[in-house]
Amino acid sequence: MGLRDKIMIGLGALAAVLLTRNIWVMLTGLPDEAFQGAIFRIIFFHVPAAFTCFLCFFLALVAGVVYLVRKNLQWDAFAVSVTEVGLAFGAINLISGMIWARIIWGIWWTWDWRLTSMLVCWLLYAGYLVLRRAIEETTERARLGAVMLILNFSVVPFVFFSIKWFRTQHPQPVLFGDGKMDEIYRTMLYGNWVPLLLIAAVLVMLRMRQENQQREIDALRRAAHSF
Repeated sequence: MGLRDKIMIGLGALAAVLLTRNIWVMLTGLPDEAFQGAIFRIIFFHVPAAFTCFLCFFLALVAGVVYLVRKNLQWDAFAVSVTEVGLAFGAINLISGMIWARIIWGIWWTWDWRLTSMLVCWLLYAGYLVLRRAIEETTERARLGAVMLILNFSVVPFVFFSIKWFRTQHPQPVLFGDGKMDEIYRTMLYGNWVPLLLIAAVLVMLRMRQENQQREIDALRRAAHSF
């Protein structure tokens, strides 16, 4: 077992312990929110998932810029890996938000500015993966993908601040702006972000390994076809 495997197992085990502990505290140690009741607890996954998603997209932006400068395919592998993980956490954010909306609003979805902007952002990054599949040549795929990641990130600040800019039926921000959150809830929210970050790190490492292995297989296949 290599060092990377040990790191992945260690991070995964720590994430499992922290997540188990947090869920136990959420269910047994935190009171229901006065107006929303028990469904309020979904915020401890909804918001950290969004934070993790945006962090992944920022790292993808950095990886895209570095690839264009250095032309090192390892940065392309990191970019696609972290983008896929960001999309997974973005999906968690959207789905958990829909579950909350069904309980509180009585509907699964509404074309609220905040919800819609997050969906558009998610679809743009999903389009990056579609673009990669459409281009066979490795360096061209990496170059165009890096450019798309840079362009896509322009939407992320809009999504992040839309919760503050637009006064719609979506709740006001509880971590900045006019919203307020009790300290015990705030501590749990940030505390539950830690295991989600650890899970994201493990998934990125796993995807990078798979991406590098696939690139090696593609290189061998092209070499075989050249004979």
